Amino acid sequence: MLKHRTLALLLLCLPQLALAQEEVFDVHVHVWQGEKSLREYYDQLDTTHQPVTRHSGIHMAVKGELAQTRAKNDELIALSKRYPKLMPIASVHPLDDQAATDELKRLAGLGVKAIKLHPHTQKFDITDPRVRALCKLAGELGVAVLFDNFNIVPGDSQNLFNLAVQLPKTHFIFAHMGGLDFRFWNSLFMARTAKDFFFDNIHFDISATAVLVADSPLEAEFVWTIRNVGIDNVMLGSDYPQLSLKQAVDALEKLDLTAEEKRKIRWDNANRLFGDKR
Repeated sequence: MLKHRTLALLLLCLPQLALAQEEVFDVHVHVWQGEKSLREYYDQLDTTHQPVTRHSGIHMAVKGELAQTRAKNDELIALSKRYPKLMPIASVHPLDDQAATDELKRLAGLGVKAIKLHPHTQKFDITDPRVRALCKLAGELGVAVLFDNFNIVPGDSQNLFNLAVQLPKTHFIFAHMGGLDFRFWNSLFMARTAKDFFFDNIHFDISATAVLVADSPLEAEFVWTIRNVGIDNVMLGSDYPQLSLKQAVDALEKLDLTAEEKRKIRWDNANRLFGDKR
C-alpha cells in the first residue's frame, strides 16, 4: 500500500519536475544595484526553487549623466563575464545626442546585443527625431532595442508601432506587450497582410502582464493576442525585482497554450534573437 501511495505521489509530481527542468530565459531583470541586485535575484531563484538558464541584466541611463551611464554599462558587461548566465542590456539616453550615439557604437563594439529605453522613466517623447535616429543606428549595428510598453500614457503602443514600421531593420522588444491595452497589438495580424509595410521586427516580453491576466476574465483574449502577434515573437520576463521569475513561469503555465508554444515563449524565441550561450 505504501509503495502504491509513493508511486502515485511521484506521478503527481512529474509535471512539476519536468517544468522545473525546462530551459528558461528571463529577458526582463533590473539590476539597479549591480552585483548586489544580481545576488538577490539568484537568492530569490533558490528560495522559490525556480531555475533559470539565461537572463538579462538591465539598467537605464539618466540624461546628462554621461560618466555614470558609461560606468553602469561597463559594470553590466563585467558582471556578464563573471556570471555566464547574464546577458547585459545596456542603456543610453536618446536626448544626449552625439554622446548617446558614441556610447551606442562603443557598446556594439563590446558585443552588447540590446539596449533599454523607457520614455517615462527617462523622460523623453517616443516621437522625438533623436529617438528615431538612435534606434535606426541600433539596427545598423545589430543591437535590439527594449522599450517599455505598459501604456502608462495613452498612445504609447501606437507611437511604438509607428517607430518600428519606419525602422524595419531594427529589432524592437516591447516589454509587457501593452499591459492591459494589449488588444492594440492584434493589429499586427492585419499589418502582415499589407505588402512591404511590416517586416516582423516587433517582439514582445509578457513580463507583469501575464501575471496580471492569468486566471482572469481577460486570459482567453490575451492568449488570442499572443497568437495574433505570433508565438515566435513572444518572450518570458519577470520584471524583477517587482515580480519574481517563479510568478512569471507559473503564470505562463496557466495560460491555455500548447506545450510547444510555452517552450518557445520560455526559451526558444529569446535564445534565437540573442544567440545561444550556455
